[in-house]
Amino acid sequence: MRPPSSPPPPPPFDAQAARRLRGALGMGPEHVAHALRSAYGLPHVTPGHVLAWERGTATPDHTELAALAGALWCDPGELLDRPRTLREHRIARGVAPQDVARAVGMDLPAYLRMEEDGVWRGTERQVGDLVRVLRLEPPDVVAVTGRTEPLAALLRGAVTTRWQAYVRQVGELVAVERPDLEEALRRLHRDYQGRMTATLGWGGGETAGAAGEEFLERIVENFWAAVRREP
Repeated sequence: MRPPSSPPPPPPFDAQAARRLRGALGMGPEHVAHALRSAYGLPHVTPGHVLAWERGTATPDHTELAALAGALWCDPGELLDRPRTLREHRIARGVAPQDVARAVGMDLPAYLRMEEDGVWRGTERQVGDLVRVLRLEPPDVVAVTGRTEPLAALLRGAVTTRWQAYVRQVGELVAVERPDLEEALRRLHRDYQGRMTATLGWGGGETAGAAGEEFLERIVENFWAAVRREP
């Protein structure tokens, strides 16, 4: 028997967006709270709850978030910071779990277990279906399918040795065209080696080590910036 599951963590709520959307509608906290009680079946919500959410001192749970989006006439995704997990991406798109399960060809309990565990167990074909139903960008696909750490390990190898040797392996993890991937790895390698060479040239071995470590700690973020060709 599976142990009872703990409640899911609250979504990454954007307090400023909630306050801005309420103001644009000319609603007070009492109006939002009344809508959540009367129209969405949340009798516990008071104006104090709404203000706490907007001040960032409390966070709505998944049910409260969906209701708040309805009360503010917006998509749930407009009330979220950048989604990180599979569940958060689904909520941001306003898609029911059964619809995602149907789209990727899974039974609902199996899909919900993946949301709960944070471990993707689908096939590559199902990854493609997931991308379509949740409109995921390549960095999101890597994150929700648990490929961030394997990707980071490959990228560290690429920038510290010969990047050319890692093109195929990195390409198996990310949905990036090969020419763009090669250019991103070339830029990443150049940036890392440039930092190391510059700080060593200043006579600072420890400084070079710290600069290199900082770059490697943010290697996945740096990779996506290189793919987007950000300076």
